[in-house]
Amino acid sequence: MTLAFLFPGQGSQAVGMGQELAGAFAAAREVFQEVDEALGQKLSALMKDGPEDQLTLTENAQPALMAVSVAVMRALEKEFGVSVGKAAFVAGHSLGEYSALAAAGAISLSDTARLLKRRGQAMQRAVPVGQGAMASLIGPKTDIALAEEAAKAGSEVGVCVVANDNNQGNVVISGGKAAVDRAIEKAKELGARAIPLNVSAPFHCPLMQPAADEMAEALAAATILAPRAPLVANVIARPTNDPEAIRRMLVEQVTGRVRWRESVAWMAENGVTRFAEAGAGKVLSGMAKRIAPDAEATPLNTPADLEAFAGSL
Repeated sequence: MTLAFLFPGQGSQAVGMGQELAGAFAAAREVFQEVDEALGQKLSALMKDGPEDQLTLTENAQPALMAVSVAVMRALEKEFGVSVGKAAFVAGHSLGEYSALAAAGAISLSDTARLLKRRGQAMQRAVPVGQGAMASLIGPKTDIALAEEAAKAGSEVGVCVVANDNNQGNVVISGGKAAVDRAIEKAKELGARAIPLNVSAPFHCPLMQPAADEMAEALAAATILAPRAPLVANVIARPTNDPEAIRRMLVEQVTGRVRWRESVAWMAENGVTRFAEAGAGKVLSGMAKRIAPDAEATPLNTPADLEAFAGSL
């Protein structure tokens, strides 16, 4: 068995996430406390009790999801002796890339929390609410070619690009609202279903350039080490363990495409037979099974999940 750890992105947050872990493992509680201290904010209380609209705010959801992912990995290592070094690769979906790097020791937990807080704020500032939009194109006919054609139609009236290539049957477009509306019409003509997403900003498109500039400044001052397992990066769908390449690609991914389908396919083609999703929810496990049906995909959410996973290695 060759293992890769996956780390979820925004949208997997839910009030109560991480609470079973905190109840069972001191290592998880320590992660949540360190993140609270780094941010000067009781983020752990927001995760535990909500309100949901506050947790869903980009500047809160991003560090909160990272905290849960790192809590899973710290508990796995301290309680069950399973370290990130057991994996051939790590990969994260959008903000999950930061979680992967924190879990793999490339960026300290406190620095990662502060970077994600700033990333969330910068993304929110980049485009006034209501001016941008995202939509999920789904259905058996939906592939990258269909999404590119729909985005091209949208780009005739504004910025519109493919933001997330998640898996066959699930591709997300992003851009200005009028452009995305036009792309939705085209996608429906081409035989896809199109669902507007309830997001506060058009992520992973050129409209996010102000946020990319801000993150370039923040990341320039951050200490980044080689991760303990190579990172399969969103923007190239290939592995790297070079700190300067990672620093550059974390900036590029603010405006760039999340090449998730290609990333998982590359790992499967290069020997990965088991994907373990560390953190909230099980969205990436479902995607992994659709992209690499011969591989196992295991969500690690609860203490029982961690115990069963460790026992199966």
